[in-house]
Amino acid sequence: MSALSRTTEPSAEDRQWLTLVGRKRVLAVVHTVTYGKRLLDVLSLLEADFRLQVVFTAPPHTFGDEVPRFLARLESAVLPWDEAVRMTFDLALTAGPRGVERLDAPLITLPHGANYLKLITGSGEGAAGLRRRDLAPGGKLPAAVVVPHHADLRELARHCPEALPVAHVVGDPVHDRITASLPLRAAYRRALGLADGQKLVVAASTWGPRSSFGRFEALLPRLIAELPADRYRTAVLVHPNVWSGHGPWQVRAWLARCSRLGIGLVPPDADWRSVLIAADWIIGDHGSVTLYGTLTGAPVLLACSPEQEINPASPAAALAVTAPALSPTHPLEEQLRYAAAEYRSEAHAAIAARITSQPGRFNRNMRRLMYRLLGLGQPAHEPVTLRLPPPLPLDAWAADPGEASA
Repeated sequence: MSALSRTTEPSAEDRQWLTLVGRKRVLAVVHTVTYGKRLLDVLSLLEADFRLQVVFTAPPHTFGDEVPRFLARLESAVLPWDEAVRMTFDLALTAGPRGVERLDAPLITLPHGANYLKLITGSGEGAAGLRRRDLAPGGKLPAAVVVPHHADLRELARHCPEALPVAHVVGDPVHDRITASLPLRAAYRRALGLADGQKLVVAASTWGPRSSFGRFEALLPRLIAELPADRYRTAVLVHPNVWSGHGPWQVRAWLARCSRLGIGLVPPDADWRSVLIAADWIIGDHGSVTLYGTLTGAPVLLACSPEQEINPASPAAALAVTAPALSPTHPLEEQLRYAAAEYRSEAHAAIAARITSQPGRFNRNMRRLMYRLLGLGQPAHEPVTLRLPPPLPLDAWAADPGEASA
């Protein structure tokens, strides 16, 4: 057992190995890559505070196969899950519910995507992320439930009213970083390697049987065949759960021919947000990436939009009746022109406004909440919303499975 994993203050023997002792301990609970990437935006608010020690843990999860590599790239201190549940922490952060009732810490739960888009039907019916089983697993409420919009409190009152006293309308970190980074759109396009006058089509998919990924077999060859290569480039954003569920080699193998022909397949650990900002069109589905696309000013087309999986109270439901549906029979370039001609910025802005009722204030609100639960004063400076780093060139993501693993 390492000195970090002691359940009490370090012994005299441990102190010879630790440089800083007596720190407040913060645990980041990373079930999946998607959850981990959301937590990184939050953990950035704790940077440069020598009063804190942040450690990570990875509970068992169906889509957790890629988490060890994700944490290894962070070069973070990682505790085994069975060790973390035997310890006490001053704060824990999670974007998913599995197993967190076993933790001994004031716990903050966050959504892992845009708003609460997906509807779960059956015995546990409700908006995913706002149901009792999501917020109070094992019957144990967290110290704080973070939601992005005041309207979410109405949904919370329906599905888990006992969580209302600990609910906090904080905002959305992805919304804020995208909007802060919009002025860098031209720089992102240059970084992707787009030539003057070239247009970028971003094809985005969430996960699950009704996602648009199942249609990529037909869609991506059309993007290659129907859109002239000198005037169009394509980037593909696939939900990390697809990569984890089927395996990175398999996803690359399925899309290998399209990738060899120039489509950029953005890997799951890359930051997709700058790619989305660079788009001229977004072809998506009912996932978070498509909804965040309403912030960028790019016309959105829907490859699929399954009504039975969309929370009717969410902005995804509004987008489903606003964005044009992609046709399998009409010429693709004609459909892109139609989407651009029919695009109404005010309609998309109204949908985007439903992502958060605290635009630009996530960092301020979230940092205040964390430090209150830690029992510490906040650092004496305003938290800054950083602009997104530039992406890699599209050609760097156009590789076959053998090249990608080499």
